[in-house]
Amino acid sequence: MAKKKLNKNWLHDHINDPYVKLAQKEGYRARAAYKLKEIDEGDKLIRPGQVIVDLGATPGSWSQYVRNKLAGKDGGGIHGTIIGLDMLPMEPIADVHFILGDFREARVLRQLEALLDGRKADLVLSDMAPNLSGIPSADAARMEHIIDLAVEFAQLHMKPSGALLVKCFNGVGYSQIVEKFKKEFVSVSSKKPKASRDKSSEIFLLGRALKNPVV
Repeated sequence: MAKKKLNKNWLHDHINDPYVKLAQKEGYRARAAYKLKEIDEGDKLIRPGQVIVDLGATPGSWSQYVRNKLAGKDGGGIHGTIIGLDMLPMEPIADVHFILGDFREARVLRQLEALLDGRKADLVLSDMAPNLSGIPSADAARMEHIIDLAVEFAQLHMKPSGALLVKCFNGVGYSQIVEKFKKEFVSVSSKKPKASRDKSSEIFLLGRALKNPVV
């Protein structure tokens, strides 16, 4: 009964959410686009000409936002490269290269390297999150593992001067994740955009400039 009530409350909040309504109006696949938009507008992350990789891209709202930022004013094509990766399929987005699969697999990395064509990413985005069990210690370990993967990816495929933005949760294990970021990046800051629900412990970490890039 409690679960049913919880689902009903969530549905009510979702239907009445201004960001959900805005996403429907502006053609974004998810309200998450406005989290990235707010962070980008505050930190000037996305600029024409960049190579941007979106980890865990499905359903694609972050890639949609990036595509809109890199699009020419005339609406024809983009100035830059967007590569989305996910283990789940994604409906195509104009000018976004999508690779289906796990980015730790050789097949996926070969496709990625072909698209990068010797270049490194200016910006790596990760809205990835694990399936949560409700057990804080287990969930913290899963989240930390996903963030470790994003950091390793950035070390291998991002310019030393680039930036990595990841989603995490402010709770058990959060301080350890921040410490890890501080070991790997010259500048580290946390972001809680308005589009991130107040009830949610979701928070975003932004790391700029790698201390130990893999050459």
